[in-house]
Amino acid sequence: MSAEYAVILVDSTSHALRIEKLLNGQGLTCKLIPVPRHLSSDCGVCVRILKQDLPTVEILLNEHQIAFQSIEGL
Repeated sequence: MSAEYAVILVDSTSHALRIEKLLNGQGLTCKLIPVPRHLSSDCGVCVRILKQDLPTVEILLNEHQIAFQSIEGL
């Protein structure tokens, strides 16, 4: 992974799956991955996105009221 990615940390796998479905439906690149060791999360899965998509992703998550812990750069 390089600095071009960010990850969305979530509380549960179901939130990660919901985010993945939403972003894929909008044509955005994303992938479910294990949470990187240097980051902490209550869930072992996070959603990797392209950093360039971050503004759009934040708007979509807020519009669809999808809970997430944080978004961290890699």
